[in-house]
Amino acid sequence: MPLSLRCPACDREYGPGPNEPWRCSCGSSLEYAERPLPEGEPPAFAAIDSREGLWSFEEFLPVEREVTLGEGWTPLVETPDWDCEFKLEYVFPTGSFKDRGAATTLSRAIEAGAERVIEDSSGNAGAAIATYAARAGIDAEIYVPAGAKESKLRAISRTGAEVVLIEGTREDVTNACIERVEAGAGWYASHAWNPAFYAGTQTVALEIAAQRDWSAPDAVLVPLGHGTLFLGAYRGFRALADAGWVEEVPRLYGAQAAGYDPVVRQLHSKSSGRENRGRVEESDERNDLADGVRIREPARREEITEAIERTGGDALAIDEDATERALDRLHRAGFDTEPTCAVAPAALEEYRARDTIGNEEDVVVALTGSGLKS
Repeated sequence: MPLSLRCPACDREYGPGPNEPWRCSCGSSLEYAERPLPEGEPPAFAAIDSREGLWSFEEFLPVEREVTLGEGWTPLVETPDWDCEFKLEYVFPTGSFKDRGAATTLSRAIEAGAERVIEDSSGNAGAAIATYAARAGIDAEIYVPAGAKESKLRAISRTGAEVVLIEGTREDVTNACIERVEAGAGWYASHAWNPAFYAGTQTVALEIAAQRDWSAPDAVLVPLGHGTLFLGAYRGFRALADAGWVEEVPRLYGAQAAGYDPVVRQLHSKSSGRENRGRVEESDERNDLADGVRIREPARREEITEAIERTGGDALAIDEDATERALDRLHRAGFDTEPTCAVAPAALEEYRARDTIGNEEDVVVALTGSGLKS
């Protein structure tokens, strides 16, 4: 039986079904009414059946497997030149970590009895939702910015999904999509709002811990737009700690694009009362190279800042020049990523220069999208 959804703000509960809301009537995001956790000790790595993909961790997942393309278990690679480990989240069926959330979101859509899913995306999430919808035999309608990369538009349209181009800002795309959803045109498979998506992205933390023999790193760095992988990592490590499978949650660091850095500005504003480290002054600078994180209004910004503060982490805005230098360095080292990925290793370099992250600390950096779609 599919689990109900609950509002953490007002405690209202919603049963599963094709008309289940995408957020609470009070305006807050929804979560699963129950959070599954395993009992007992973690399994030996050799005992985990990686052929099950994300559902190797079914004891942590609030959604049954209904659709899959074998996603999960991306490589964790030592990189002496950066003195960290890279989690290669671009090694997925559609070339981005968004497949984690797409698998669980479309599985939820099937549980709910949805016949058509609708999503808004700058590219990678749209491609992932459209691909998994095709795998599930469900119609998809994907709203994208009119200026989205042609390679990503092709990836969406090849699935048979309807592509709707919207002029204006990324927020205009979301607003047009929500208007369509609220008109009753389909089930909102939102990577920013749907709790099923975060159920999938939390598995990045479960894999990292398992690949490290159930130890958490000191710090994790992730590109940060809507925060779907960032919050997934936080939820996953927190679940592992609550289950007693790791000792503590690592510090989480988000790398935003300059000019699209609301989390950085909130954390480091003069009125916040926080230490002023890393605060970015208001400017007209925009990092449009990192197109995958050009989000000015994350749907779950308060949750992101709370996760940063609870783990003792931070967020940093990366400019276009630093992104380009980091991207070139990645490519020359054999990591064929899209530009957005480069903000995370660029942030690591800056944090080490400031001694915020020590050279001796154990660090994992997520590389989130393939250069094949750039």
